Amino acid sequence: MKLLKDLLYGVSLLDTIGTTHLAVSKITFNSKEASRESLFVAIIGTQVDGHKYISAAIETGARAIICENLPSETAEGITYIVVKDSHAALAKIASNFYDEPSKKLKLIGVTGTNGKTTTSTLLYQLFTNLGEKSGLLSTVDIKIGKESFPASHTTPDPIQINYYLNEMVKNGCKYCFMEASSHGIAQKRTFALHFTGAVFTNISHDHLDYHGSFENYIKAKKALFDNLPKTAFMLTNGDERHGMTMTQNTKAKVRTYSISNDSDYKGRILEHQLNGMLIKLGMHEVWTKLIGTFNVYNLLAIYGVAVELEKDPLQVATAISSLNSVAGRFQYIQKNDLTAIVDYAHTPDALENVLGTIAKIRTKNEKVITVVGCGGNRDTTKRPIMAKVACENSDQVILTSDNPRFEEPQSIIDEMMTGVEMHQSHKVLCILDREQAIKTAIQLGQSKDIILIAGKGHETYQEIKGLRKDFNDLALAQEMLNQKYPS
Repeated sequence: MKLLKDLLYGVSLLDTIGTTHLAVSKITFNSKEASRESLFVAIIGTQVDGHKYISAAIETGARAIICENLPSETAEGITYIVVKDSHAALAKIASNFYDEPSKKLKLIGVTGTNGKTTTSTLLYQLFTNLGEKSGLLSTVDIKIGKESFPASHTTPDPIQINYYLNEMVKNGCKYCFMEASSHGIAQKRTFALHFTGAVFTNISHDHLDYHGSFENYIKAKKALFDNLPKTAFMLTNGDERHGMTMTQNTKAKVRTYSISNDSDYKGRILEHQLNGMLIKLGMHEVWTKLIGTFNVYNLLAIYGVAVELEKDPLQVATAISSLNSVAGRFQYIQKNDLTAIVDYAHTPDALENVLGTIAKIRTKNEKVITVVGCGGNRDTTKRPIMAKVACENSDQVILTSDNPRFEEPQSIIDEMMTGVEMHQSHKVLCILDREQAIKTAIQLGQSKDIILIAGKGHETYQEIKGLRKDFNDLALAQEMLNQKYPS
């Protein structure tokens, strides 16, 4: 229970009607979750305007309202606080409600188009291996120490973020590693958090349906670094075209990592095999079970973060050698020399990186069969590019459904097909049903062949017409391999 006046500390107020000397037991921006002594924050979202539900929130018990636009009629005994930006207000109020937990541990944010989940999860694994009790907020998992909780969004809402950070503090965590999505940054979910450091991985074609343009997408990512305090550090990819763009307005200490260009944390691949790589991180040679140039960047990032957090470089390099791959990120299974790889690659850049990695480890005596689709009700401009990348880097391509959501799968595939050049069309099959597409790929595969199943990675569901059905690419691939090659 907190006093409203204390929750408003640091919030930019335009107008106040009623008393702020009242107790608040709960914060919500969902009118259905309002209850006795709760504070309702009216958020203007992409689909719903919370201002339309102020009356409903009051009926279910809300005693105070945060809004950008005051209702034409106000209810007696209710406090109304008018603010310029409800998203920013919610972030600050949530932080105040939980006594600013982000200041009580070392919070590291990770943003970029690709690599957010892997980098943040590997950081959690690394610091756990170094004996530090840590927390994780990621697309795949939320962890407090060794306890796991289901994740629903890449970046949770500010109330959830501060709740989990507070739980981490109460459970003795010293560090938290957090994915920061462009949506989450743009919607001010990270606005009131105190970051000790932040990492930029890369940026490429994605989420233009939401941001409207690539320039806006860059600005959304950049805002995380613009708002870092002087006491923080920023670690950016020195080989990425927009890597230094991200540093332009930051007050934080800037550090770089790279494979090609000069940087503070330099690395390179010494040996590359399907079961791992021998790489150089700074002055140290490390064998890792992770595969691919993109993972060298991820490992350089976590190495740099750990050293910036004053961990011993040799101990860090040693601990990195024991890290495991992240669920749905280049996970592979083999039977009778037929390899199936499941990866979350759902952008053109990520798909090209994964197929590029396969190209480096293949012998050219085998086929690469790629199963790929594109999500419905999302950025449509990347669909033909995804198909083009798949065709240019595969011997056989099966275009199929991803999460079609409320779109027709055939329409999505038709848009993907516009990226297939005439001379590549002979290698393309279109199979609407994803299960059948994966089965077909494994039936077509022969000894030594490599099958890439891209797009869904760690997800254990498929979303169709508002319903989620159980679906697991890795489990299905394993089942099909077992059927093809019975033990």
